[in-house]
Amino acid sequence: MKPAPFTYHRPSTLAEALDLLADLAPDAKLLAGGQSLGPMLNMRLASPAHLVDINDLSEFSRIRLAGDWLEVGALARHHELADSELLQNHCPLLAQAAQTIGHYAIRQRGTLGGSLANADPVAQLALVAVTLDARLKLVRRGAEREVSARDFLRSAMTTSLAPQELLLSVRFPRSTGREASALRIFNRRHGDYAIVAAAVTMTLQDGQVSQLRLGVSGVAPVPLRLDEVSQRFEHQRPDARWREAVALACAQAVEPEEDERIPAVYRRELTQTLVARALGRVLEKLEQAANAGATPT
Repeated sequence: MKPAPFTYHRPSTLAEALDLLADLAPDAKLLAGGQSLGPMLNMRLASPAHLVDINDLSEFSRIRLAGDWLEVGALARHHELADSELLQNHCPLLAQAAQTIGHYAIRQRGTLGGSLANADPVAQLALVAVTLDARLKLVRRGAEREVSARDFLRSAMTTSLAPQELLLSVRFPRSTGREASALRIFNRRHGDYAIVAAAVTMTLQDGQVSQLRLGVSGVAPVPLRLDEVSQRFEHQRPDARWREAVALACAQAVEPEEDERIPAVYRRELTQTLVARALGRVLEKLEQAANAGATPT
C-alpha cells in the first residue's frame, strides 16, 4: 500500500516548526527518523493531512554534559547514542540500549525523540528513560514544560505530548564513579522488539548497595521502574542469594496480561531470569573495576 495524500512541510528553524504545529494540529504528524511512522503511513494506520519533516533542525541532535545531567537532543540517531563517548562514560546504560536496537539501517535513521514519542511498550530507549527517571523537555509556540519519563509514557503508543508540542531534548542523570549498569533483553530473532527486557544500575559503598534502579518492560503497557523492590534490597551486601531474591521479587511485583501467544507466567519467568542476569553482569563489572582500580560502566 501507499500513504494517503498529505501536504509535506520541511521547516528550517524550530520557530517555524512550532508555528506549523500550532496552526495545523491535530492534523499534522512530525517526521524525524521515520522508522515507525513510515510503515504506519504505508499501511494507512496513520493518515495525517500534513507531514512536518524536522530533519533540518540538526542542532537538536547534540549530546552534551549539563551539570549533573547528560542532555541528549531528540534528533540524536540511535547509532550516535551507541557510539557516543560521552554516553559510554557518563550514561552507559543508554549507549548499551542503543546498540541493541533493530538493525544497522534502523540505527542510522531512528531517533531518540521518535522512539520515545512512539511509546512502544517494549522499546529499549523508553525502558532506559523510565529506569533512569529521565526528564523530557516539551516545547510549543510560546511555552515549554518538562516532564518525567514515567509521566510522559501513559500507555501503549500513548504519551502526554500534545498535538502542537514537540519533544526537544531528554536529560539523563550522569552515572557516578561507583555505578555499573546492564541491560538484558529476550527476543525471538535478532533485531526484533523484546518480549521482556530488564535494565539495572547499581552503586556500591563500603561493600553494600547504596543505590539500586530496576526497570522492566514487556510486562505492562509502559516500562516499569520497580522502586519498591529496589528500596527493599538497598543497604545490603549483594551476594548470589541477594541477587536471586531481588530477581524473584521483581517477578512477583509485575502483573502481565494474559496472551494466548505468550502467557503471563512466561513473562514473569523471563522477568526473573533477565533481572538475575542483569544483576549478575553488574556485579561482575563492579568487581572487575574494583580489582583494576577503574571506573565501572
